[in-house]
Amino acid sequence: MNKPLLTEQPVFKLLQEKASAVPHLKDLFAADSDRAQQMLVQGPGMLLDYSKQRVNDDVLSALEQLFCQLKLPEAIRDLFSGEVVNKSENRPALHSQLRVPADKQPQAYQDVENQLQRMSRLVDKVHSGVWRGFSGKRITDVVNLGVGGSDLGPLMLTQALKEYAAPEAKNLRVHFASTIDGSQLFDLLDHLNPETTLFLIASKSFTTIDTLSNADTVRAWLSRVCPDEALMLRCHFVGISTAVEKMNQWGIVAENQLEFWPWVGGRFSLWSAVGCSIALDLGMVTFRELLAGAHAMDEHFRTAPALENIPAMMALLGVWNVNILDIRAHAILPYDGRLKYFPSYLEQLEMESNGKSVTQDGQAIDYATCPVLWGEIGANAQHAFYQLLHQGTQPVAADFILAARRYDRSLDQAHGEALTAQHELNIANCLAQSRVLALGNAAVEPADNPFRHYPGNQPSSTLLLEQLDAYTLGALIACYEHKVFTQAMIWGINPFDQWGVELGKQVALQLQPLLKQSDNDGKAGLDSSTRLLAERIADLRGQNGRSGK
Repeated sequence: MNKPLLTEQPVFKLLQEKASAVPHLKDLFAADSDRAQQMLVQGPGMLLDYSKQRVNDDVLSALEQLFCQLKLPEAIRDLFSGEVVNKSENRPALHSQLRVPADKQPQAYQDVENQLQRMSRLVDKVHSGVWRGFSGKRITDVVNLGVGGSDLGPLMLTQALKEYAAPEAKNLRVHFASTIDGSQLFDLLDHLNPETTLFLIASKSFTTIDTLSNADTVRAWLSRVCPDEALMLRCHFVGISTAVEKMNQWGIVAENQLEFWPWVGGRFSLWSAVGCSIALDLGMVTFRELLAGAHAMDEHFRTAPALENIPAMMALLGVWNVNILDIRAHAILPYDGRLKYFPSYLEQLEMESNGKSVTQDGQAIDYATCPVLWGEIGANAQHAFYQLLHQGTQPVAADFILAARRYDRSLDQAHGEALTAQHELNIANCLAQSRVLALGNAAVEPADNPFRHYPGNQPSSTLLLEQLDAYTLGALIACYEHKVFTQAMIWGINPFDQWGVELGKQVALQLQPLLKQSDNDGKAGLDSSTRLLAERIADLRGQNGRSGK
């Protein structure tokens, strides 16, 4: 028997009824001087202020009912206990097991620590100079070849935590290449020395066409200077995958293989050996701190009641905005330049996980699921799309992310004072923007001029981090992972598969041979647009230089 849809839950109608009774945010704040104190949730290394969300006590009570009515405590228990929560692929989703400390890891998952130790030895060999290229020179550059979860998470983390790199890692340069068109490799290979470059091939299935096409290009590049293929493969390639046999077939030697498990989803895999690039760039101590912060958030999510649980509250508020207030856009606004790639990381995490239109039972859904996510570093975004947030016609929810402390590690007092002043200006901008989004003109003064009218009532939450370090960032990432899972359970969908992504890859593989055909026989079954574009591309590729038209 199919489970009831969200809209069939008794409390859903109650939530709809309560929406019309929620006043403007400016009135909610005016009526309750303690509103912020009552809408604050503390978690590992951070706190969540959701007082600028369009909710009152009645709404929060109904959302708590929804949490219990949908048996979300049981769903959370199933997630952590290894039950099959990824039903379409008949798998558990145990990425949280990757962050359990070694002394608490059950025997059944001891291989998690074994692989971390294996990765640690590899990292130490590179950092110490024991690992050498084919000509005997030490490794100076590492290139991570991956895409999606094998690229976005490691790229984001290495950029965010650069100042915490271990001394032994500071002379190593780590790069990332993911695009299937080869443009990133084109730029990189021009500047890299093949004698001193190590490549990590990170692919869960070791069949990902984007990653393997880049790997094949690199292999050809190396073979021009190292004709001994066995030596080249041993000195310059590391494979990271669940598919040992596929790595063997490609030529990755056994001692250069790092493994993870089918129960780790690609976009949840940075905690595994997929994080090797992170460890190489920052050091294993920093990587272990990342795991520790994530584990602390796991325990918070697993044990805290709904309204005292940061990921659960973020999920419930998101569902309220999407399904009751009909807000279909969500902006991620970190006020910290180190989090440059965090919005991109969350775009994949949330939209690939929850961009679904059928339930786990295969029922079509008659309500919205994941909103469209986008974002930018807040101070830059102010000069880009904040105009739409403040005076546009579209309602948008937002997450502001801010670190309370910054530049504690500055090298000299004068330099530190100047940077601290800049950080204070940054904080002021963050608080000002969330205030005006919520209160509109009430944040400053009424305006008779229509061009200076700010309606406000745009909902937002603020995640205030104590500081941005490996522990806190690990907790923050895990927080969003658990938010995604909780929303998926409310919507009744599976956040751990991505069949829409797979279909695009399948069709691309079918089309690729047709681009090489000189006749139209193979194109007969195509739609007219695809056929026309394929023919025009073939014509243009056959011309030398520009046609002048």
